[in-house]
Amino acid sequence: MAGLLGTSSSATSLLSCRSISSSPSSSKASIRALSFNPGQNQGRRLYGGIGVPVKKGKSHFSVSNVATEISPAQEQAQKLSKENQRPVYPFAAIVGQDEMKLCLLLNVIDPKIGGVMIMGDRGTGKSTTVRSLVDLLPEITVVAADPFNSDPEDPESMGMEVREKLMKGEKLPTLKTKINMVDLPLGATEDRVCGTIDIEKALTEGVKAFEPGLLAKANRGILYVDEVNLLDDHLVDVLLDSAASGWNTVEREGISISHPARFILIGSGNPEEGELRPQLLDRFGMHAQVGTVRDAELRVKIVEERARFDKNPKDFRETYTTDQGKLQDQISAARSLLPSVQIDHELRVKISKVCAELNVDGLRGDIVTNRAAKALAALKGRDQVTPEDIAVVIPNCLRHRLRKDPLESIDSGLLVSEKFYEVFS
Repeated sequence: MAGLLGTSSSATSLLSCRSISSSPSSSKASIRALSFNPGQNQGRRLYGGIGVPVKKGKSHFSVSNVATEISPAQEQAQKLSKENQRPVYPFAAIVGQDEMKLCLLLNVIDPKIGGVMIMGDRGTGKSTTVRSLVDLLPEITVVAADPFNSDPEDPESMGMEVREKLMKGEKLPTLKTKINMVDLPLGATEDRVCGTIDIEKALTEGVKAFEPGLLAKANRGILYVDEVNLLDDHLVDVLLDSAASGWNTVEREGISISHPARFILIGSGNPEEGELRPQLLDRFGMHAQVGTVRDAELRVKIVEERARFDKNPKDFRETYTTDQGKLQDQISAARSLLPSVQIDHELRVKISKVCAELNVDGLRGDIVTNRAAKALAALKGRDQVTPEDIAVVIPNCLRHRLRKDPLESIDSGLLVSEKFYEVFS
C-alpha cells in the first residue's frame, strides 16, 4: 500500500436571466437577485424549470446573478487569509488506515463513484484523514464570479445565468481553483444547507435575494458530514435528493430556484452512536471500516508524529512536502489516464454475478464496483482492469448494500470476498 500511495510513511434547467451591474457599495459575495419589473405583460416564466404564471399588468421577477469585481487588495486579503488558516495534517503522514485512504483517493480520481462512508472507533483519525485530503485535491476550471463553481465546458453542471450567457454566445471568464471541501455541521439548518430567499430585502428594498447555501458551494467538490449517523432526518432527505439528481431546488414564497449540486458525499461516524438508514447507506458509493491500531510500535509512531505536528505544524508539513507532491502527481496522472482504462466484458459479467448471488438490491453496486476497479487501475498506472483490482475494491463497494434489516450490523466484507473468489475461482 505504501508503494501504491507513493510515500514511505503511508501507503445542473434553463432559467431566463438578465445581468444587473452592481454598484461599488454592493456586497462582495455573489448572490442571486429577484428584482421586480412592473407593468410587464408576460404569460409564463420559468424559474428553476417550474413555470410561474404571471397576470397581465402585474409584477414579475427576473433572476440575475449579482457580483462585483475583486480588487487587488481583496485578492491579497484572501491570500493572507488562506495562508493564516488552521494547518491541516498531511495526508502522507497518516500511519495505517490504508482501506480508508484508498477509498478516498479513488473518489478523488473518479467522483462518479459516489463518495465514501467511513465508520470506525473513536479517535482513529477519520475526520483528520478526510480533512487532510484538501491538500491533494486537483485544480478545476470554473466560471469566474459564479457562486456554483460552474464548469465552462459542461452545460449540465452550469448555473442558470452562466448557461444563458453561453447560449447567447458570450465569452465566459474562467479561472483555476482547487476543488472545494465543505463541512456540513450537525446543527446546520435546512436554509443554511439549501439556500434561502431574504424576505427582509423584499419588504425594505423591493428585491428578493437568493443566498446560496452549502450545497451550492459544494458543487463539483466534496461535502463532508462528520457524525453523519446523528444528522437530522430532514437534512438526510435533502442530501439524498441532491445526491441522486445532482440538482438542488429551493422553494420559498412561491418562487422556485434550481442550481447544480454535484458533489462527492463523504460521511464518517461511530457505529456505537447508531447506524445509518439503509436508504442513505446505499447512496454512498463505498464503505470503509476503520479499526484501532493494536501494534504497540505503530501506536508510538502515531503519537510521536502527532506531537511533532502539534509542536510546529509548519515545519512538520514541510517534511512531507515531497511525499505530498508525489501523491498529487499520482492523482493527476490517474485522472488523466482514467478515460482510457478498459475492463473486459467477462469481468463485468462476473461482477454482476457476484452482486446477483449476494442479493444486492438495484444496480448501484454493479456500477460502483466497475468504476472503483477502473480508478484503482488508473492509480496504479495501468489501462486495463485485472481481477486483483476488483478483489481489492469489491468488499468496500458491496458490504453496506447487503443489509435488509435496519437492526443488522454491516458485514465485515468477508461474505463478499468469499463470493468473489467463488465466482472468479
